[in-house]
Amino acid sequence: MYFCTVYAVAEMKRIVFIMNPISGTASKAAVPQLIENRLDQSLFEYEIRLTEHAGHATTIAQQAAEEGVDLVVAVGGDGTVNEVGRALIETQTAMAILPCGSGNGLARHLMLPMDLGKAISLINRFEIHDLDYGTINGMPFFCTCGMGFDAFISMKFAEAGKRGLITYVENVLKEGLKYKPETYELEDETGTKHYKAFLISAANASQYGNNAYIAPQASMSDGLLDVIIMEPFDVLEAPQISLDMFNKTLDKNSKIKTFKAKRIHVHRKEPGWIHYDGDPVMTDADIDILLHRKGIKVLVNPDADKRLRQPNVVQTAFTEFFNDVNMVRENISRQGRKVQILNKLLLRKLNL
Repeated sequence: MYFCTVYAVAEMKRIVFIMNPISGTASKAAVPQLIENRLDQSLFEYEIRLTEHAGHATTIAQQAAEEGVDLVVAVGGDGTVNEVGRALIETQTAMAILPCGSGNGLARHLMLPMDLGKAISLINRFEIHDLDYGTINGMPFFCTCGMGFDAFISMKFAEAGKRGLITYVENVLKEGLKYKPETYELEDETGTKHYKAFLISAANASQYGNNAYIAPQASMSDGLLDVIIMEPFDVLEAPQISLDMFNKTLDKNSKIKTFKAKRIHVHRKEPGWIHYDGDPVMTDADIDILLHRKGIKVLVNPDADKRLRQPNVVQTAFTEFFNDVNMVRENISRQGRKVQILNKLLLRKLNL
């Protein structure tokens, strides 16, 4: 997973918790008391600062780094994590995460506990690694960035006004069959190639969030991006792609091309949406994506390898769903009714 420098606790360290009171899906009302109860205050002194507007977490984290704070903890979703992380790149201040979002992509990749009390207790062990991050047109990302359908859905998701896995899946099902693939010119260290693609993603970490693994082999310490090109597919191929994403086998799907690179340049015919860690932004036709090696210090889970062996509820649900899909394929026609039934089955299985 990650093999980097480890920093041990030696003296009283300073921590700033940055909490977005409205992001994500989890209530944060109990967080201050959990910190008081779980954090070892013989090792750490801390304060909690609340964000007041978009971008405020970046300002607070930057001030903390300038003050020499040892650890800044992002309490929120992937958006809060990105805002905090972008202020801490190339500094001596480390980042930790208390996952309170709808996807928690970076926290899940790092195998951090989703239970906030356990996540706070993990801070007491203070295991910090130097990890990679990426930039897309100069904007930092820590999990994934991309263009095409996933950027389009990120835009729709941001407009939805409601977070969570079900909202995301509803948008995917509603828009997926209507989306028109684009043609891209992609240049990396080996040369230039052309692709007609449903989406192109560059991954520093393995997943979008909610255990949807767009790049199951991605590492945050190998100095390389995993580039994923998803070719156009039809409705009968969509369930298998979904299953592979949640079963960590997407890289083996025939519709997926994947390779590793330190940088890529992408040219498309016209401006459009891209995303960085799920945040959409409109850019011009040229896109530069770079990997920055060991540029951010991150608190990790020393027991991550043990957690890898635990069963995944979402993966189990998708396996059951795919069995249902096979039954549908055998028993109903290839008309529009099939699409409706597939969509209903997917939503039912994801409503955990």
